[in-house]
Amino acid sequence: MTNPAKPIYDSAAHALPALSELRELRQYRFLLFQLIRRDLVARYKRSILGVAWTMLNPLGTMLIMTLVFSNLFKSVESYPVYILSGLIVWNFFSQGTNAAMVGLIWGGSLMQRIYLPRTIFGVSAIGTALVNLLISLIPLTLVMLITGTRISLTVLFLPVSILLLTAFTLGFGLLLSALAIYFPDVAEMYQILLTAWMYLTPIIYPEEIIPERFLGLYRLNPMYWMVKLFRLPIYYGRIPTMTEIAPALAWAIGFLIVGWLFFTSKSDEYAYRV
Repeated sequence: MTNPAKPIYDSAAHALPALSELRELRQYRFLLFQLIRRDLVARYKRSILGVAWTMLNPLGTMLIMTLVFSNLFKSVESYPVYILSGLIVWNFFSQGTNAAMVGLIWGGSLMQRIYLPRTIFGVSAIGTALVNLLISLIPLTLVMLITGTRISLTVLFLPVSILLLTAFTLGFGLLLSALAIYFPDVAEMYQILLTAWMYLTPIIYPEEIIPERFLGLYRLNPMYWMVKLFRLPIYYGRIPTMTEIAPALAWAIGFLIVGWLFFTSKSDEYAYRV
């Protein structure tokens, strides 16, 4: 008598879904890279300039905002560098969380045919956004050279800034992705939240214009710290202090853990809800 075939996926074996998901994501790393590659190719395949738009988009936004706001914020030296360094962080966060939020929905037909780790869609979305962020460093460097902004060795801290930003974005994106499956209106509500959130983050204006009595509340914004950690080594030419790193680290680890645990706790249900 032959033994019955082993099932492709045994939910009973996933006693710790958060840890199982990590192991499976590592096993499916080739597919993960293929999804990132697919997203990058699909985004630009019908465009003449292709991946150059990753550099031109933030440059165009920077140019418009510089023309509109530079006279208003005359105290900000090298305003193009100031605003572009903030825009790069915000574009990564916005693009990554939006793509992660709808990743499960777009991958629904694939999930219903074969088993694969559910986090792979969110992780690939953040991976695609990360590639775009790294490409965006090229126009940022050019703008710094053109405006005469000094490029110091403090930029070597950027990998830490990007790592914390990526961890926070992944955790937040996974949380949104799980919520959007159960509450489809989350996707529309998030667009409104993003607009308000951007203006509550010091991207186009200096932090100094915020009244001191509101600074404590203002600094509860996690993106305040993510932008600050990215901008300090680039624009201000200094390494962030531990009092500046600690809040960003707490937000990043906190959201990564919460987002990962919440997402994986519902992973058995996603294929039936998309």
